[in-house]
Amino acid sequence: MPEPATSGALHLLLIHQLFVPGDGAGGTRHAELARHLATDGHRFTVVTDRANYMSGQSAPAVATSPEAGVTVHRVQTFGGRRGFAGRVAGFLSFTATSFLRGLTVRDVDAVFATTPPLPQAATGLALARLKGVPFVLEVRDLWPDFAVELGVLTDPGMIAASRRLEHTLYRAADVVVVNSPGFVDHVTRAGARRVEVVPNGVDAGAFDPGASGASFRREQDLDGKFVVLYAGAHGIPNDLGTVLDAAEILRDAPDVVFVLVGDGRDKGRLVADADRRRLANVRFVAPQPKPRMSEVLAAADVGLATLKPLPLFRTVYPNKVFDYMAAGRPTLLLIDGAIREVVEDGDAGVFVPPGDAAALADAVRVYRADPALRSRQGKAARAAVEARFLRSDHAAALGRLLLTLRRSGAS
Repeated sequence: MPEPATSGALHLLLIHQLFVPGDGAGGTRHAELARHLATDGHRFTVVTDRANYMSGQSAPAVATSPEAGVTVHRVQTFGGRRGFAGRVAGFLSFTATSFLRGLTVRDVDAVFATTPPLPQAATGLALARLKGVPFVLEVRDLWPDFAVELGVLTDPGMIAASRRLEHTLYRAADVVVVNSPGFVDHVTRAGARRVEVVPNGVDAGAFDPGASGASFRREQDLDGKFVVLYAGAHGIPNDLGTVLDAAEILRDAPDVVFVLVGDGRDKGRLVADADRRRLANVRFVAPQPKPRMSEVLAAADVGLATLKPLPLFRTVYPNKVFDYMAAGRPTLLLIDGAIREVVEDGDAGVFVPPGDAAALADAVRVYRADPALRSRQGKAARAAVEARFLRSDHAAALGRLLLTLRRSGAS
């Protein structure tokens, strides 16, 4: 196995088509982990898509952030961002172009690939074997099972092929890293030899629980309003139609406003539906860069996290919940399972049955009428996230894991 340039330091090659830089809009897990690992002298080289997955806008081919220990190589892909065929073409072309770029990255100590999408993980495996270094596979969602449960993937041949690839990757990985403890049983049954949990979490210092979000409230005409804020993807899994149903029930509470921040495949339909129903108590806001999210969440009275009532969604640890907790806001949680345990154990919010708009409306009324409850749970949420879900702690655990792999000579 190649020796690292600096004793004790690691050079990690990350294959991640949907990588978001630390100041971008979207999930910044990997950028934040890399920044914390850099404090111990480690480096990340990232190979990602030239075009932003949400906006389609192109970024520079190479970007270096020495202070963050990250060099980003962006490669060309082919296909569209919309439509099943276009996305598949984009995923498959990335496996080829990322492989070619990854071959040029030298002195690598481990290859780290993340899924979904699945094909890019195959690139990571191939590069790890060619370079003779450990292959670390991170599982952020249980694909293809999530796609099958949602009815997005229905072709029997594609389902079978996806599951074969999934199981091959799990068996081949020197370690499978999962971002939720709810995933451990699934990946173990599917063939993973070693599984480690590096959970989703948050840079708590980026959020101020005492802030009021005054500028965002003024910008969005929210002064004097009770704000229920959702920040995240607007896709089929997120079940935001239930939120619109709850907003319709709450027409008699004109001070209550649902603010939905983000973008996704379902947003156009949701906006049209809200317009059709004349829901003046629903606001759609474009995705916000990460540095702005502290101000955005500070404008909330409560945060909202929702997914469709599907069995597999009981396994997830959504990033947005940890952001709400760090911002000192209670969470209205329409997700059962692993994340419910986090919220209830920390007295950080309330569980609402997924898909139940009437129950959501009732819970909003309870929080609206009880500022003492909001204050108590907000403080408890912040304390819980500081105790268990700091990104710096997770980065340190990941660094120790990777150093152990190098010492053991896994490959």
